[in-house]
Amino acid sequence: MGAGDGMSAIPPSVSARSLPRWAGTPTYIAGEDLQSTVNVAVALGRPLLVKGEPGTGKTLLAQAISEGLGLPILTWHVKSTTRAQDGLYLYDTVARLNDSRFGDRDVRDIAQYIKLGPLGQAFERAQNGERVVLLIDEIDKADLEFPNDLLHELDAMRFVIAETGRTVAATVRPIVVITSNAEKELPDAFLRRCVFHYIEFPDEALLTQICRVHHPDVDDNLLAAALRQFMRVRSLPELRKKPSTSELIDWVAGLRMAGIAADKLETALPFAGVLLKQERDTQKVAKIDFAKLAQRRF
Repeated sequence: MGAGDGMSAIPPSVSARSLPRWAGTPTYIAGEDLQSTVNVAVALGRPLLVKGEPGTGKTLLAQAISEGLGLPILTWHVKSTTRAQDGLYLYDTVARLNDSRFGDRDVRDIAQYIKLGPLGQAFERAQNGERVVLLIDEIDKADLEFPNDLLHELDAMRFVIAETGRTVAATVRPIVVITSNAEKELPDAFLRRCVFHYIEFPDEALLTQICRVHHPDVDDNLLAAALRQFMRVRSLPELRKKPSTSELIDWVAGLRMAGIAADKLETALPFAGVLLKQERDTQKVAKIDFAKLAQRRF
């Protein structure tokens, strides 16, 4: 389809005006740039393509948009064998065959063997004017044809169930959030039709806010020391897998439960296994002189 086709067919601004501005949630702290990008994608009616290193909240973003805007969410986890058609509907021919041989259902009613996929469910709800958030998680796991096939379905906003002749046509656009781990390049035609955002790893100030959401009564000195040590560990170039935000939150919980003093974090890394998930990484960190590392500036 050309640049002027498909997604311009349903004016996105009509339904976008009825939605409040998304500004994160109490448990999902979003920077202003991410907030703005989400709201632009909603207003334009474009899929939001999100990339970022593990632990930056790509998958949780869709749930946060759902919560923040008060909309239901549907999730489609993409696999290597996933086809765009799978997201629309599946026809369970095996169940029909079994019923024809052993069951007591009327197998002439094919509709009972049709199961809508997440994309099909989103279109069905939108057929009645209900807007939903649709998460398409890890799109780069599928084959190279999948993104363009998906783009065609999102452009059309309607599909026909061939086995029954039923047409499902959406009247409002779902808010589509697509995540990618950058395992493979996505087609240019697909990228042109998305609003793109790369979620940077949070800086120390934002990490402080995130930690306080999960640990509101944490000691100020302990949190500051934990964050300094966490950033030192992340700065180590030899690590195969840097710790992410979720590991930090768990680590702070462990430090608190064990009563670790803030000053100990200047010379040691207690519970390294909470932060590091690779054996080679824990072995390397065990050899580091954290007292010397603490003297370096980051």
